[in-house]
Amino acid sequence: MSGFLAGLCVAALPLLAAGFWLGRRTTRPESLGGLGTPVEHATFQTLHTASLAAPPLRAGLTEETARKSARRLRSLLGTDALCLTDQKDVLVWDGVGGHHRTQIMERLAGPLETGRGEAFRLHCGHPDCPVRWAVVAPLTVDDRVHGALVACAPRESAVLVRAAGEVARWVSVQLELADLDQSRTRLIEAEIKALRAQISPHFIFNSLAVIASFVRTDPERARELLLEFADFTRYSFRRHGDFTTLADELHAIDHYLALVRARFGDRLSVTLQIAPEVLPVTLPFLCLQPLVENAVKHGLEGGAVSAGGKCRITITAQDAGAEALVVIEDDGVGMDPVVLRRILAGEVSPSGGIGLSNVDDRLRQVYGDDYGLVIETAVGAGMKVTARLPKYQPGVHSAGRITQELGGFSGDLAGE
Repeated sequence: MSGFLAGLCVAALPLLAAGFWLGRRTTRPESLGGLGTPVEHATFQTLHTASLAAPPLRAGLTEETARKSARRLRSLLGTDALCLTDQKDVLVWDGVGGHHRTQIMERLAGPLETGRGEAFRLHCGHPDCPVRWAVVAPLTVDDRVHGALVACAPRESAVLVRAAGEVARWVSVQLELADLDQSRTRLIEAEIKALRAQISPHFIFNSLAVIASFVRTDPERARELLLEFADFTRYSFRRHGDFTTLADELHAIDHYLALVRARFGDRLSVTLQIAPEVLPVTLPFLCLQPLVENAVKHGLEGGAVSAGGKCRITITAQDAGAEALVVIEDDGVGMDPVVLRRILAGEVSPSGGIGLSNVDDRLRQVYGDDYGLVIETAVGAGMKVTARLPKYQPGVHSAGRITQELGGFSGDLAGE
């Protein structure tokens, strides 16, 4: 009996070895490059393909974005053809059977109106055309149909209907994110317009009055101030780009201060200490100028000057590793911290703090809540405003060019 069992075990060993080898090949095949089982490999490929299709769709549904994403979407479904449409036209056709465009658009009226998908047979006069069925899955954002994803195949398939619906829902999510991005951009533009509206009309009138006063007595000085005024207003009211560089923002501040100094003379003393390495740092447009204007308002227009008859403003920009640290400090009238908190919370009109709440909100929107303004102040004690700017932030890019004139921008500008 023992000999029989021994012989059985010996005979079974090759089968066990073959089973073990087959199992290893099945669960971890060498051809997958160590990515795991076939199921894990298929999951990875699906996620990778989806990640490649997503970025174009985040820009909305257009001919260009549809063209860039269609091939990836067809790969997800494994169909012979796929097309993306808007409400009126086929934006892109990827694969065979492009002659079916007109027929498909004629059948889309119902799905585009109701937002419900459907499948239908395609009539074709080409005997070698493999496309015989179409599955329509509407693309919706906020219950509004923007277009449709149409998958074409040789035969009707319930699996394809389900798969097309899931892919269409994924595409709809990307389009909804694109819509949110556009809404965020419109909000930032609206806030910039509101900030521009806060640029004091009195400053404009006073600047023009000062320029006019020099026209006869010092025409060259009047010309210089007029150019400063033109450069400042051109920068403040430019229409392109949500972001700028620290160099360009400081250059605009220099134009602004030139106009203020022309009005107040030696009553204003401004000291700048700028580290050259932070000049290329990108920041939201019109982010620092309102803070300087606020310092001028508290220091001079508020009537509070130091015993020596001057208002002193200090602007520093330091390299702090992964961040640039910008500090704007004045020795003016200051502000009640309780009132300041209400201004930043939007509870009261910022009549005593030009643009503070606007700048604080935009910094938090772009960089996160950890990057709001840090303000130290008290009544009669001046104000110190600190802004931390990350040197690198995804999606934050300046459309402008760095101003080279600021390469050595440091020192005391009181006498300039």
